[in-house]
Amino acid sequence: VSPAPPERFAQVADIMALWTRTKGYPPNSWLTMVRRPAVLRAYRALHSAVMMDEGEVPKALKFMIAHAVSDACGDPYCAAHNAENAAHIAAAPVEKVEALPQYGTSPLFSPAERAALDLAHAAGGSDVTDAHFAELGQHYSEDAIIEIVSVIALLGWLNRWNITLATRIE
Repeated sequence: VSPAPPERFAQVADIMALWTRTKGYPPNSWLTMVRRPAVLRAYRALHSAVMMDEGEVPKALKFMIAHAVSDACGDPYCAAHNAENAAHIAAAPVEKVEALPQYGTSPLFSPAERAALDLAHAAGGSDVTDAHFAELGQHYSEDAIIEIVSVIALLGWLNRWNITLATRIE
């Protein structure tokens, strides 16, 4: 699917301008999503509520969860963007982001982070069990667990978008 025509971009100019200031470019996924400006606006509102609003779960961990679920379901586009966002938007140490593939054994990750990343990996492969939630409950409140699941659910939609359209990384 080709990018949206220019008149559709005018309907979301505020979103495009903000992201261009933040990252320097609009994501390729948005170039097709803007064919439905209301969908892009709804996605951005949900993304802000899930990823950017303050809660119990640190933003850096939210982006690492987003990376993990995307990686597990086979969406390299979102995996790459969320690893970058963990470092550049949420100020996660670069060495920690680089260690994400080894989070299970890396001393850079706490048991709480491992539990959240384990759930993300399991959710990306549709392999979630009660044991994942038992482990999460050892480290997080129910409100925090809902934050974690919100990240996974948001990325489920975006992963399907990018896998289906074979979105190329910028």
